[in-house]
Amino acid sequence: MKQKWGKKLKYFLLAPFLFILLVGCNDQNSTDSSEGVKEIEFFNQKPEISRQLEELANTYSEEHEDVNITITTIGSGEGAAGLQAKFTSGNPPEIMMLGGTSEIDRYQDTLLEVNDLEVTDTIMEDLLEGALIDDSLLAIPMNVEGFGWMYNKEIFKKAGIDPDSIKTFDDFKEAVEQLDSQKEDLDIQEVFAFSGAEDYIANQFSAHFTSPEFDHSILEAYEASELNWEYGDRMKAYTDLFNQYNVQPILGVNYSQSVEELFINNQVAMVHQGNWIVPTLNGIDSDFVDEKLGILPVFGEEDESAKIVAGAPWYIGINSDIDEDVKEVAMDFVDWMYLSDTGQEVLVHQMQLIPPQEGYDVESITDPVSQKIYEEMLNENTSAMAHNQYPDGWFQLVLFPEFQRYLDGYSTWEEFEKNTSEGFKEMREQ
Repeated sequence: MKQKWGKKLKYFLLAPFLFILLVGCNDQNSTDSSEGVKEIEFFNQKPEISRQLEELANTYSEEHEDVNITITTIGSGEGAAGLQAKFTSGNPPEIMMLGGTSEIDRYQDTLLEVNDLEVTDTIMEDLLEGALIDDSLLAIPMNVEGFGWMYNKEIFKKAGIDPDSIKTFDDFKEAVEQLDSQKEDLDIQEVFAFSGAEDYIANQFSAHFTSPEFDHSILEAYEASELNWEYGDRMKAYTDLFNQYNVQPILGVNYSQSVEELFINNQVAMVHQGNWIVPTLNGIDSDFVDEKLGILPVFGEEDESAKIVAGAPWYIGINSDIDEDVKEVAMDFVDWMYLSDTGQEVLVHQMQLIPPQEGYDVESITDPVSQKIYEEMLNENTSAMAHNQYPDGWFQLVLFPEFQRYLDGYSTWEEFEKNTSEGFKEMREQ
């Protein structure tokens, strides 16, 4: 599988600076291992869970006096380059968080096969596909995320709309029109606050319609040389609908306005988002998530098949090029993270993540939306995260600007499909 030019360029530009930083940190924080202490570095790309990871590592180290686990966190879009710099410096971590199939593929020669981990047998089978490289399982999924139309249950109820009655796209359209006709009574500005200013929102939204083209397979999406928009008509129908009933100008609506201002303050009925907004909403209004937040699937393929897009955005890999005794400790820590009572408590209730494992009581998941996503994953009724498998740079450089042009009326849908398909093919070949 090819290394893509976009990330290569990014690593080339950032790696020298991160190399200096990481080497300096490594020298400064190095511990004398001559006393028999096994040193484990966990490279984390999710800053929002760094504190909980550090507490988890400290707890494990307290229970295992001959082990010292340190957490290195680089996020905000720099994590992939930071990990590359760690390898370039000759100080790769023992355990590393990996951003999906492309990163697992990149480091496949230095990743341990994880079939022998105890936790592997508990993982939902569909989630393992993204870590399979040449039939070798090289990482385990860290968590599950899912997205669709997040909606305000209280507004729907006031409008007389039963979400369970929405069985087709036409039903969804009818509900939207019903909400719009009651805007004054419902005291809302508009039905939708789709974030037209955010490239990642367009990227995620597209997955509802590209996943079925790739047979809901992460690997098929990753290896695809073409995107033909087989379900482009349905994507157009949704796009035209929310653009008509969205807060305007749509290209100026960003995440903060959409979620933190309009949605949580009951000014719109729906946003296109995922369960990752739950901590943000809880931080603003602790009752909103439990009392008002729901999620609707998308009829991206056909009316009889409404799905949430869900999968593993992050994976955990173990360095295979380390001493055997250190390797055993790294494996034990990963198992402990997911199988011990302490690890499960931190994962689900403190990090507020959806676990990638089977066997959890659905009610033990922290919020109704995450519970719904977990159930749909267990029932194998989700679309794949095809958007994470596009050619590197394609959604930022091609999909997003072409989607904005269509939203703003500067191009036709036919031009959108043509230009994005050509860009997909061209960038995949590079």
